Amino acid sequence: MTRRLLIASLMILTVLTAPAPARAATDRNVDFVGRWDATDPAAVVPQWAGAYLRVGFTGTTVALNQRGTIDLWYSIDGGPYTLVSGVSGTVDLTPTPLPAGRHTLLVSYRIVAGSYTGDAVFRGLTLGAKERTFRLPRPRRSTEWIGDSITAGYTATNVSLSAFPWLVSENLGVTHTQIALSGSCLRELTAAESIRGIRCFGLENRYTKLGFQDGAADWDFRRYQPDVVVINIGTNDVGHGVAAADVLTAYEHLLRIVREKNPHAVILALRIFKGWWAAETRQAVLNRQAAGDHDVSYVDTTGWWDPATMTNDGTHPNDHGHRVLAGYLQPFVAAALDRCRDA
Repeated sequence: MTRRLLIASLMILTVLTAPAPARAATDRNVDFVGRWDATDPAAVVPQWAGAYLRVGFTGTTVALNQRGTIDLWYSIDGGPYTLVSGVSGTVDLTPTPLPAGRHTLLVSYRIVAGSYTGDAVFRGLTLGAKERTFRLPRPRRSTEWIGDSITAGYTATNVSLSAFPWLVSENLGVTHTQIALSGSCLRELTAAESIRGIRCFGLENRYTKLGFQDGAADWDFRRYQPDVVVINIGTNDVGHGVAAADVLTAYEHLLRIVREKNPHAVILALRIFKGWWAAETRQAVLNRQAAGDHDVSYVDTTGWWDPATMTNDGTHPNDHGHRVLAGYLQPFVAAALDRCRDA
């Protein structure tokens, strides 16, 4: 073999075996929606239930770069959500290559809470050779949903992605996030204060935090300013023995905090679907309105809940239940978004 031919052969081999380009978590084309901890910009961590990422990419293949084992959902080009469980390292999302061209990717991680201890750490993307990412346009309007396991989608097929907040927001074509945690209360309770003898994380205090964990940093509300905030909280307070007067005080406090942090949002406070604390929730809204907040409303959900068909355990909506609730609630959210447009 001549020297010139040898050099040419080595150049071809180098091209064929070149590693696919990795895009770091710091890639500015990745749109992190909701509350994400970017303290380490090379390892970005989602917080709460409704965080997700969006990005466009060219080519035929895409993979996630994960630190440790995690469960996650992904959708390519707006297709159905696919669950992959117990994955780590380089996670191939295109075992069957896509048609060449421009594509979209959405990824949502299983929330790390309770008994689940996965490693929800995004470290970037790996694309095919010579391919690139691009920024997707973000919808102009946005929603935020505050609640417990019902808002988080506990027991639903795809958890938060099957829950009514996600369904309503996707139907309306808006950006969205769920500040929700299974087992959470409205009030912050120590074990000694609960009749169950266990503590309960209270969203009246933890709403302002990056995550629900003790010692979590304050959330920078400039990073996400929703047009509509929907609150559905209080179910767990019943089981912990919270008094009605304390629910009223705590709910009014939560409404004040939500308004302080989201000065231009329309706030919808839902009667929780089982009907508990209806009078207290409504009164908290009336008190805020009397104090001059005219962009907070009470949504009476009477008649929305049918435990015989909408739940498998009496409390948590099944997939059908979430779809029914989304159908009832969507007109209220749409009207609230219209109020924002008119403002």
